[in-house]
Amino acid sequence: MKGDSISERLRRFAADVVRLCRGMPDDIAAKHITRQLIRAATGGGSNYEEARGAESRADFIHKVGVANKEVREALYWLRLAKEAEVRTGEGIERLVDEADQLVAILTSSIRTAKLNESRSGARESYVAEPVPFRGIGNREPGTGVGNSQLVTGANAITE
Repeated sequence: MKGDSISERLRRFAADVVRLCRGMPDDIAAKHITRQLIRAATGGGSNYEEARGAESRADFIHKVGVANKEVREALYWLRLAKEAEVRTGEGIERLVDEADQLVAILTSSIRTAKLNESRSGARESYVAEPVPFRGIGNREPGTGVGNSQLVTGANAITE
């Protein structure tokens, strides 16, 4: 499944949870469940969006893992609301099913990313290696090239 589709499903799931929670009773238990459920359901989508902008495969795996944990937590609160009879009906059943599916999708995404990471042999890094500073006006030994001139390759130096 493509990232856009997963993102859309997570956003739709969060919106559906918010709508469900608007109809929750006004007692202390329902308020607690509502706050936790909304936080977890919206956290799944927001963390997945962060994963889509990850700086490395390891960062992607971590952030999708956090999104997965949030959806699992939302699933817990949905099941609790149902079992405690805070909210029942077809709407909550549909959201439990959707949360189950989202957990399976995110788990599969993590598994695939980890498999791809192990196949690549090394962890990808999107951060450039630092280049040693040789001082202003110094020349690279044997090149006659100063810091103000561009040098590419292994002998690259910066100002």
